[in-house]
Amino acid sequence: METSLLKKYNVAAPRYTSYPTVPYWDTAKFTSTNWLSVVKETHSLFADEGISLYIHLPFCESLCTYCGCNTRITKNHDVEEPYITALLKEWAMYCNVLGTKPKIKELHLGGGTPTFFSAENLGWMIDKILKNAELSASSQLSFEAHPANTTSEHLSVLYSRGFRRLSLGIQDFDPKVQLMINRFQTPEQVLKVSDEARTIGYDSINFDLIYGLPAQTLQGLTETINEVIRQRPDRIAFYSYAHVPWLKPGQRHFTEKDLPVGDAKFALYQKGKEMLIDAGYQDVGMDHFALMSDSLFQASESKKLHRNFMGYTDQHTHLLIGLGVSSISDGWKAFAQNPKTVEAYLQKIAEGVLPVEKGHILTDEDLASRQHILNMMCREKTVFDTEIPENIKERLWPLLEDELIRFDQHSIELTRLGKSFIRNVCMAFDDRLWLKKAETQLFSSSI
Repeated sequence: METSLLKKYNVAAPRYTSYPTVPYWDTAKFTSTNWLSVVKETHSLFADEGISLYIHLPFCESLCTYCGCNTRITKNHDVEEPYITALLKEWAMYCNVLGTKPKIKELHLGGGTPTFFSAENLGWMIDKILKNAELSASSQLSFEAHPANTTSEHLSVLYSRGFRRLSLGIQDFDPKVQLMINRFQTPEQVLKVSDEARTIGYDSINFDLIYGLPAQTLQGLTETINEVIRQRPDRIAFYSYAHVPWLKPGQRHFTEKDLPVGDAKFALYQKGKEMLIDAGYQDVGMDHFALMSDSLFQASESKKLHRNFMGYTDQHTHLLIGLGVSSISDGWKAFAQNPKTVEAYLQKIAEGVLPVEKGHILTDEDLASRQHILNMMCREKTVFDTEIPENIKERLWPLLEDELIRFDQHSIELTRLGKSFIRNVCMAFDDRLWLKKAETQLFSSSI
């Protein structure tokens, strides 16, 4: 890949887990009442399809300084039961609106560190969630795990509740990088958790890796990926480090001088991707790689890949309910986000009101743009019912000249080269971004 292209398109760009992206939500027109109306309507229309459920468990015992997630750092495990009690009250509020027992097609525990919670408490939480719901025959349950604190009990308790997939946050095995980002786990710890999970019966294990971290070198990343290939996870997420210290002050633990940038960062990306593909992993969507035996690759091949606030998934639902602090829900025609602090979230629950802080009702134009972006992210192609609008064509011309896309009067398709620039391509459909250029940087760099 030409370095000139990487430099040209290395601009601030959304990851497009939704459209419109959160900074461009029209919050003035949103109320919790119209949000609940959307939830009820969407569930009624797509009840047989089932729903997705995301549960945010924000607590961590220590701060990983690279992290961009919503977290609460504490070693006090007395926070577990009150927080789960609040989650269950929020779930009951949604169940009252849904009217009938919802069918759960997808359930994911994210964080924070879900394995901060004891196995007993996680089992209790899932039991209570499922008391007011049923699992779809094709349901997929998954959780994020820290290799250093995930126990056999965690794996067994969640497996007995239907969990079959886990995602292990690794980022990098290089001790120098781990010291900089305050994230520590050894290859032996990761292998132990993976082996125990497979023995119990888990059928899909994901490793999270990041390129562009402080003190990261080509040699160090090569050694990390060689170790990952030896352990052979089913899926790998290979993300670009998002340096946003204006949003995440923990990232000020290091400076831009510590980060590989420009050609050095591009080399990390190219080397990592090349190694994974040479090892038999298939390039799926953006930042994701999977073995041909994994359901994520199979969904990609059958054109059933989907993308939502949980990232890429092989399940498609029109209704995603997010429980817990900062969680975002998606009713297809509307989004809603919970308060970003634990205190504000718990306060709303204590008051007996749905803990929704802000949201956005999608216009017809939003829905059209959303579908085109989703098509590009998951199918690498989108088709217009009418001729492609002139304003979108104008935005696409530079991408066409650089051979990142092909298009005719009605359709747009990524080229093989263009897959590495998918965020840039999707920006062409983002009318809200073009209409209101941000005065400050809102997103991380695209590469």
